[in-house]
Amino acid sequence: MSDRREQQGVVGSHLSGFMQDGAHVLPIRVYYEDTDFSARVYHASYLRFMERGRTELLRAVEVAQSDLHADMGGLAFVVRKMAIDFLGGAVMDDVLTIVTRPKEMRGASMTLSQEVRRGDEVLVRADVMVAAVRGGRAVRIPDELRAALSANS
Repeated sequence: MSDRREQQGVVGSHLSGFMQDGAHVLPIRVYYEDTDFSARVYHASYLRFMERGRTELLRAVEVAQSDLHADMGGLAFVVRKMAIDFLGGAVMDDVLTIVTRPKEMRGASMTLSQEVRRGDEVLVRADVMVAAVRGGRAVRIPDELRAALSANS
């Protein structure tokens, strides 16, 4: 575990959601800043919510993106492709759940299945392909991360 995560300790742990049945579950409350002039969640806010879900999935398997970047010569993940269905809308003060599940792992990329839910209702469903890159070039996803994600799926 990184020094930064150790400093956060128990205080920050509840902010990261939890693993359940091979998926990461992240509760998020909708704030005014997430909405548009119609008081509904702005479509791009769902993208931010899902980005948080992907980041917290990595934290849940004890892999911080900042550590990957620092310890592996600048390794980062970039979104390569996204297929998204907007099925319903949320409003201010709703409590949403971002569910992120590894779907497919390839050499330099992985596809994650994500849902934004309000209770049992699925509001947004997406398949997101991310690629591992270093210096602007695709690189193989580290074996430690492969193992960590496979162990939880």
